[in-house]
Amino acid sequence: MTRIYTTVCFLLLISGRVAAQKGVNSLYSAFGIGDLEERDYSRNFGVGSAGIARQSGQFLNEQNPASYTALPMQMFYFEAGMSGKTVQYNTASNSQSAGDIAFRRFAVGFKAHERWGISIGLMPYSRVDYKMLNTTPIEGVAENVRNAIEGSGGLNRLYISNGVRITKNLSAGVSSAIIFGPINTIDSLASDAVHTSRDLYYRNLNFTAGLQYLGKIGDWTLGAGANYRLATTLRGSGDFSIRSSDGTVLYQEKTTSAEYKIPSQLGLGLSAGTGNLTWLADYKQQDWRNANKSGASYQYMKAERYAGGMEFNFRRLDFYGREAEGMVLQLGAAFQKNYIQVKEQPLEDFSVSAGVSLPSRTGHLRYYLGVEGGQRGVTTKGLVQENYFNVVLHLSLRDNWFYKRREL
Repeated sequence: MTRIYTTVCFLLLISGRVAAQKGVNSLYSAFGIGDLEERDYSRNFGVGSAGIARQSGQFLNEQNPASYTALPMQMFYFEAGMSGKTVQYNTASNSQSAGDIAFRRFAVGFKAHERWGISIGLMPYSRVDYKMLNTTPIEGVAENVRNAIEGSGGLNRLYISNGVRITKNLSAGVSSAIIFGPINTIDSLASDAVHTSRDLYYRNLNFTAGLQYLGKIGDWTLGAGANYRLATTLRGSGDFSIRSSDGTVLYQEKTTSAEYKIPSQLGLGLSAGTGNLTWLADYKQQDWRNANKSGASYQYMKAERYAGGMEFNFRRLDFYGREAEGMVLQLGAAFQKNYIQVKEQPLEDFSVSAGVSLPSRTGHLRYYLGVEGGQRGVTTKGLVQENYFNVVLHLSLRDNWFYKRREL
């Protein structure tokens, strides 16, 4: 138990330090509420982040709240994950590289009843991180003046999920979440004489419902899953200010407000397993087209994501001589159509991924390492193509916290 507590404290310390680090600047995070986080930085990462039809027998699977009915009794789970990312940005004439390390996930979970599983966690929902240089006309000045626009922040999702087993094969679940976080924008002139700052903080509740069905046909275990995230309207409030280069406030308005509507999302998944091999496939869609406004520099689209992969489990005998999970190898791929298009150019993302999960000697701790390489965007029409590489470290701790010993 001492090792488990030490590891938890270490993860909290390291993740707290890296969460605030910043270095990957994406042009596309300047639109909407930033880059939406569609990847799952748990043990689903190496299979293209597919997992809607997958149960949570070995880890906490927030892809579908119905999955938590598979958690074992008298076991308490703690999971944490972080990732490192490097990106090469290419235009028609230039290229540039960047990288960073970021917190991705905290989660705990346990079985409250033989039919009822619970998980509580925190994960990113979107990310804003960009800097763009432009020229803008100013009244009384003959030539356009160069200015810089910087954005930072992003939204987070704090959730509590409940899964209930309805029948032997069918489970249902609901995830109740708060989506919250800041989006900050600074617009400054090249002379840095004056800059404007808009700091908005968004928040609201959001709910996701899920179903899972698992059955057997011969030697195959087949699963189907679905989730539906309800639409929500984020309420934003914050400050708008104009400041001089020495920080003097020239104008300030503290009652600015904003709204941002997030449409509903539907996800469908399939799983098939026999022996040590498991196959997974997911599809998600979210229609943003009703959010379009005339005169905008970008357009909202119908977002779609296709993902799938395979997992092979080298089973072993545990400390008590029972069969248990051993080393797990994964391979997957994903294709995504983003929720925005810029200059009438759809933003598409293709990636391949792999992962390995290793148990500790006692089986209480599992180490997971996932890698992903992909490409997003194009270099035509003055846009930017991103070639990226992700590395994910995910640790899962579990122990018999609810077990009571009997005295003879």
